[in-house]
Amino acid sequence: MPAEESDMNHAYLLTGGNMGDRLLYLRQARHAIGKEGRIVQASSVYETEAWGLQDQPLFCNQAIALQTDHSAEALLERLLSIEKTMGRTRQERYGPRLIDIDILFYNDAVIDQEGLHIPHPEVHNRRFALACLNEIAPDLVHPVTGKTVAQMLAACGDPLRVYKIS
Repeated sequence: MPAEESDMNHAYLLTGGNMGDRLLYLRQARHAIGKEGRIVQASSVYETEAWGLQDQPLFCNQAIALQTDHSAEALLERLLSIEKTMGRTRQERYGPRLIDIDILFYNDAVIDQEGLHIPHPEVHNRRFALACLNEIAPDLVHPVTGKTVAQMLAACGDPLRVYKIS
């Protein structure tokens, strides 16, 4: 029997990649994520400059709101499995990648354990994440800072450019 909507967990994810057919990989990731629950909303796709290691191709990013019955830990395992199935290899920190799927928020949880940090510890510093998320959840409140996504985006000092492309 399916879980009631009120029993579902609400996760906000960010997908991205800057290798190969970026839009195809985002679509494939979104399709696979949809098997882990119900996608409630997805942002437009944004083209963004690379954060952290800037001498690399532009990224495409998309935020996804997901209702799931997975725990945060189980959801992370499933997302890592999707990345691996799609061909993601982890070589260079902040380096080029086919696909990256991050959990930005999970309910109003604050989780700090090895390999799983929710809310994403850099979300407030990354314009590309906030711009995507602002499109679908501007009033979402960061459980630690108490600021909304819209407020964090307005205050974000990240100078990297973000362009809506679809």
